[in-house]
Amino acid sequence: MKRTISLLLVAFLLFSLTACGKKANEKEEKTTTAVSESTTLKAVTTQTATEIIETVPAPPESDSEFVRIKDYIPTIRVDLAYASENNFTKQTIYDFEDAYLRYGTVKKLKIAQEKLLEKGYGILIWDAFRPVYAQEKLWEVCPDSTFVANPKTGYSSHSRGNTVDITLVNIKTGKLVEMPTDFDAFGPEADREYSDCTEKAGENARTLEDIMEECGFIPYEKEWWHYSDIESYEVSKDFHPPEKVAETKASTTDVTSDNVVETEIVTKIVVVETVIETIGK
Repeated sequence: MKRTISLLLVAFLLFSLTACGKKANEKEEKTTTAVSESTTLKAVTTQTATEIIETVPAPPESDSEFVRIKDYIPTIRVDLAYASENNFTKQTIYDFEDAYLRYGTVKKLKIAQEKLLEKGYGILIWDAFRPVYAQEKLWEVCPDSTFVANPKTGYSSHSRGNTVDITLVNIKTGKLVEMPTDFDAFGPEADREYSDCTEKAGENARTLEDIMEECGFIPYEKEWWHYSDIESYEVSKDFHPPEKVAETKASTTDVTSDNVVETEIVTKIVVVETVIETIGK
């Protein structure tokens, strides 16, 4: 009987030691795997961040030079309304899809973007530099000087390269945030009084307005989306952004949809944060 009990105790102890050893090995393997994955992810992310830094072009010699906005603000979104028929005219107004502004204006817009990212938002551009011929097309469709500058009596500030039409996106969901109206809604609801819209829409519009003013932009009273740099430039009749390429892959993201997924901005924000952390080290 005693022999049997002794054998059982030995068996139990051997089982316990084996189990503990197995758990210890599993824990060690998991820890090693986690460290390996973390190290790999950090290396890849840092490499990606470095590549982005290297691809940012050098600043132009003058603030008055036109530059492609996304070259200097990679996290910003661009969906030019007048580059397609998705606008109030139902016509394609100009033949390019990249947004351009004067470099001096882009520097201020970059600061605004950085401030908004801290609040969980990002900028989406509907219109930036607009050629004179495009302004003439808009006037033909909507000859109302309250909303469209008359090209016969003056020029749109968009043709100076210091004005943008913008809105906000939520960087977590990728969706457009609620604003007083849609883009180019010609009516009193589009003004900056914010008394005839929801409380949330007014709050979002004020957030954008406060930051843009803080960064050196003047808001247009009749259009909540319209901002001009306090620094003005001459109207450009010569500059024209590169035309869109026919074989350019169509975007799979509909930024005007409630179901938009803002993958590009979220990815690049992570990269930017990594850059900041790397520099801090």
